[in-house]
Amino acid sequence: MSRLASLDYIFAITLITSFLDAYGMGANDVANSFATSVSSRSLSFRQAILAAAVCEFLGAILVGSRVASTIKDDIIPLSNFPTVGFQMLGFGCVSAGSATFQLFATSMGMPVSATHTVIGAVVGVGIASGGAQSVRWEWSGVGQVFAAWGIAPALSGCIAAIIFLITKFGVLKRKNSTTVAFYAAPFYFFAVAAILTMSILWKGASTVKEGELTTGVLVGSILGAGGGVSLLSILFFLPYVHCQVVKKDYTIKIWHIFLGPALWFRQPPADATENTLAVPDYYKGHHDEDWAHLDKGNRRGEDVEAADGAEESMSHKSDPIRRNSGESNRHPSQLAEEVEKECRSTDFTGRPPKPYYHPIEGAWIEPWNIWIMLRYNLLPAANYYLFGGLRTNIHEMQKSGSEKTQKKIRDMHANATQYDNNTEHMFSFMQVMSACVASFSHGSNDVSNSIAPLAAVYQCWKTSQYSGSEAEVPVWVIAYGGIGIVIGLATYGWKLMSVLGNRLTLHSPSRGFSMELGASITVILASQFGIPVSSTQSITGATIGVSCCSGSWRTTNWKALAFFFYGWCITLPLAGIVSGCLFGIIANAPSFNDV
Repeated sequence: MSRLASLDYIFAITLITSFLDAYGMGANDVANSFATSVSSRSLSFRQAILAAAVCEFLGAILVGSRVASTIKDDIIPLSNFPTVGFQMLGFGCVSAGSATFQLFATSMGMPVSATHTVIGAVVGVGIASGGAQSVRWEWSGVGQVFAAWGIAPALSGCIAAIIFLITKFGVLKRKNSTTVAFYAAPFYFFAVAAILTMSILWKGASTVKEGELTTGVLVGSILGAGGGVSLLSILFFLPYVHCQVVKKDYTIKIWHIFLGPALWFRQPPADATENTLAVPDYYKGHHDEDWAHLDKGNRRGEDVEAADGAEESMSHKSDPIRRNSGESNRHPSQLAEEVEKECRSTDFTGRPPKPYYHPIEGAWIEPWNIWIMLRYNLLPAANYYLFGGLRTNIHEMQKSGSEKTQKKIRDMHANATQYDNNTEHMFSFMQVMSACVASFSHGSNDVSNSIAPLAAVYQCWKTSQYSGSEAEVPVWVIAYGGIGIVIGLATYGWKLMSVLGNRLTLHSPSRGFSMELGASITVILASQFGIPVSSTQSITGATIGVSCCSGSWRTTNWKALAFFFYGWCITLPLAGIVSGCLFGIIANAPSFNDV
């Protein structure tokens, strides 16, 4: 059938809101997922963007269709919409409500779930269109979502804690931890590769129908993929890491990994010693000396107080600055100014400096003023807001804040054990692989959720028929959402990463590997059964599980966790209110019922 030409504007508006929804997901939900890898220094911010661009697409295309169908078709019945136009309007409002709340939450630094945001918007439209009784609250609809809210964090926390405890007592706390990690690496690579293969083949890939693969083929494929990756790690990864960790070869580059076994015979530089820094310092910024400026600030503050107390007794004398240039005789106001200047220099925010805006004289419409605004004001502003995120120092942002906040973060990190840096370097490569699995898992759930409203609107607009349970999500819709996600992560992802990672607990490659793998297993299992779980809550649960096993209860920022939980609680009702009110206002506007 022909398309609904009279409702082209709804499709066009939904295209815009869906892109904003995907943008908000990238800036919020995806940034939340990659905060672990960036915080542990296993991935840089730019590398995380690249990983998201590849893995989110693969996850959405291969295993995302079933979850999209659950949200789109199993919560609101078609009887809520008397015409196809009403269904287009309904899912257009879902997209608008979800985008509005996600952008609001991101601007507030509140990590929320894209899955729950879309579900809340769908519930809001369902109540507005057919009343609360029309929403499927039972297990086949919203019920399983409510259950997943508690199950996902608890399950991912337990799985991540088990993985970290095995790693902690089996590798990290061993006397020869680096050697043990060296021999254990192939087994870890085998496990991660097997999980990734299982996520694709075990009732997940859209290109593989149920029943086409026998149990023997599935098991063989999973074990074969895991064994292949494990063999590659022996041939290429172990020689490369041996050069870095054992030979202290600081001249080796990442592309040398392709030399494989030839690296066993590579000779290190003559000046390579035990003190040579051949691997990154994964605890950089979290050592005691890195927080010395706080204690120094306190000592200088005491000097200011002492100077203030002596100011009255010196008031009858001549100016001490003129009389003596020594530090002990400086005027209190001068000393206070120097202390304030020193504190400003140590309170890094991690953000690049804002551009200087050139002032104009006269009317802005004058040609030379237009040129000044475009050349010296608009272009620097666009560069700052579009590409400033790529120049943001995420680690400094996670440590920034008032002196009281910095002290809390320092005390929290002091209660967490710092393991051997060379051993952590072994796990950094494993975390990169687990980060890809986490991104793949996120794509299998949340990408499809964000573009499901657009897919429903497109189906109605193109065929002039209701979007039913058999409607497939077009590939271009997934690609469209993926582009928005990557742009959102690149330009605004720093906002959420600044309140996560090391601000919640101390991160390192071994911890991050356990967190991401535990969350990935939870999300992948849920996607295979068609349950739309929250990757945000999964990675948060995994983070808390690992944090509780890496030290005392003081290793976790419980205040920040309470703030996150508050955000989860308001997600569904606020997203539902926005989309429901928007649908109710437009649907009851004059002349719309004539469509």
